[in-house]
Amino acid sequence: MKRISILPVLLLALGTYAEAQGIRERIRLKDRDTTISESQGIDVTLTLSSVAIRQVQQVVRTGGKIDSSRKVLTARVAMPEGSLIKVGQRSRAIAPESKASMYQGRVTRASIQDGFSTVQVTLTGVGLANVDNYVVEITVEVGNFLSVPNEAIIEEGDRRVVYVEEQKGKHIPHEIKGGIQGELYTEILSGLKEGDQVVTFGSFFIDSEYKLKLADQAVP
Repeated sequence: MKRISILPVLLLALGTYAEAQGIRERIRLKDRDTTISESQGIDVTLTLSSVAIRQVQQVVRTGGKIDSSRKVLTARVAMPEGSLIKVGQRSRAIAPESKASMYQGRVTRASIQDGFSTVQVTLTGVGLANVDNYVVEITVEVGNFLSVPNEAIIEEGDRRVVYVEEQKGKHIPHEIKGGIQGELYTEILSGLKEGDQVVTFGSFFIDSEYKLKLADQAVP
């Protein structure tokens, strides 16, 4: 990743030109009529991330019952998710009676039979004394895909847009088609190519500035 600094346009997404005009009057730094001085501008750091082949992970959730040692949970996961569970994967257990009680662990056994994966999760600590049932969350690897960080994607109704730095300081919106959405990354089916630099942190400000420019161009 690399970082660059810009002077952002701090505004919400624009629906009409009237909205854009009102916001513009509050944020334009060099307009003699503005109420904000240039010295009040805030530098926001944009984070760029490459479009790349990455391991996409998801969380599989199920219910599990703890044993008498209060350390080993047994759970069942239906197919096809059950086939993704492997020994060694990170997991955690949450007690519904006390949502503040969360226990880290690892999958220590996984066997498939009759359309289910029977899973054992061993906790790093000891569970609550009077709680037998837990929500079990297991982080599984779905596969390696061309992907971008989730925070790079802007949802616009049925459209999904990311901003690509095509030249130094120039960011262009690209409509994408996404596939599997993991915990950190989303698979890219179309709209980007490997190596493209997309804006992650700061994409909202870039999107707002772009919409403001479109609003300006729409006025005779």
